[in-house]
Amino acid sequence: MSLILALDQGTTSSRAILFDEMEPVYTSQHEYTQCYPKSGWVEHVPGEIVESQLLCVKEALDFAGERKIDAIGITNQRETTIVWDRNTGLPVYNAIVWQCRRTFDFCAHLKNGGYEELIREKTGLPIDPYFSASKIKWILDNVDGARERAERGELLFGTVDTWLIWNLTGGRVHATDVSNASRTQLFNINTMEWDDELLSLFTVPRSMLPKVLSSSDDYGSAEIYGRTIPIMGVAGDQQSALFGQSCFSVGESKNTYGTGAFLLTNIGDKPIKEKNGLITTVAWRLGDKVTYALEGSVFCAGSVIKWLRDGLGLIQSSSETEEIARSVQDNGGVYIVPAFTGLGAPYWDSEARGVICGLTAGATKAHIVRSALESIAYQVNDLINLIRDAEVPITRLCVDGGASANDFLLEFQSGISDIVIVRRSSVEATARGAALLADMGLKGIDSPVYDTDEEGKAYFTPSMAAEKREEYTSAWKKAVERTLS
Repeated sequence: MSLILALDQGTTSSRAILFDEMEPVYTSQHEYTQCYPKSGWVEHVPGEIVESQLLCVKEALDFAGERKIDAIGITNQRETTIVWDRNTGLPVYNAIVWQCRRTFDFCAHLKNGGYEELIREKTGLPIDPYFSASKIKWILDNVDGARERAERGELLFGTVDTWLIWNLTGGRVHATDVSNASRTQLFNINTMEWDDELLSLFTVPRSMLPKVLSSSDDYGSAEIYGRTIPIMGVAGDQQSALFGQSCFSVGESKNTYGTGAFLLTNIGDKPIKEKNGLITTVAWRLGDKVTYALEGSVFCAGSVIKWLRDGLGLIQSSSETEEIARSVQDNGGVYIVPAFTGLGAPYWDSEARGVICGLTAGATKAHIVRSALESIAYQVNDLINLIRDAEVPITRLCVDGGASANDFLLEFQSGISDIVIVRRSSVEATARGAALLADMGLKGIDSPVYDTDEEGKAYFTPSMAAEKREEYTSAWKKAVERTLS
């Protein structure tokens, strides 16, 4: 009986999930510090990422007892950027998180220089501070002596998966997978290699870059708490969720409701040019076969609920929001656009900032909580419409992530998007994808088995009248217009 340990390193916490025959049997989770040194800047302490992840691992191993852990799969926040010394293993600066907007001016410089089309053709990505390349450049340009050390081959770069692999293997393995590489803006998704022209454009030395492997592959062995466990699967969190949801055919889609919201649709073995603010990205590579996806990104989804709790003090826990939202008939005309760190697709406006529209003396706490939940659904609906505009069939949506446990949110999403939503009994699709990839790597399998098990799945079918849908979406669009720079 295979026992797989999935490490799910997220934006606000690290987790370790034990899978027994692909069913989650134990979860450990620990939060770590969020750093906001300036407005729009977001950082993590790299050592805390490792420490929190190792604590989760220890607790999972304690639960497993004498049972053998057959393999480790890693999934992670993707574009977050870490640079460290190859000899000491010490970071030269904090991790710059995917949400961070500090490189806006340089990205604007690239756009004004006419590089947008070149970068899109090679990477499938728009020019935006979201991605890793400009973050690496910022570290090299702003940390004393970093560029000189990098040019001498003394510094290494990695997204969080690479940082964890490096630490778990005692510095023996410096590697990433194709899905994470495709989020750096330095990786050519047509040739599936690091691109010299992009490296020159962002002034990043090639010696810093990790080796790129398939998503199900041999990443060396973790030497941890007296155990030697092979690391056999790696994927960025959103691609891992697509895999974990068994979206293996063209048109099959998933949305993860996490800190942000990320809608991915399988588009098969050929990339298509980014359309209407969507991103073309590598979903995974199994053996020599590459699968691509269209992706739409929402920067603020579950984090708006965290804001209700920590920023406004309106709730004690996220689980309260469903009951509060149902306590009123509608949003009372209140619309929240949570552009706390700008807006993603289809707007890609780094300078947009959040607004609350429609407040009257009759607005209550319940209306604000409800409108916060609805804001998540409206943003995801924008992505669904982009997928439809790209003429990719999308007839139902598989969902996961913490906020997908909220029935009100999914009912509203189904209605506003006029789409059937499917939720598994376990919302651990991201970790499940990493576990599946590790299990396949362990067994030498390069063709995924489609999940046909319907047990425990919940279905949400649209019941909103077309007129009401049009009324709501029109008001949402007007609210968004108020945020755009």
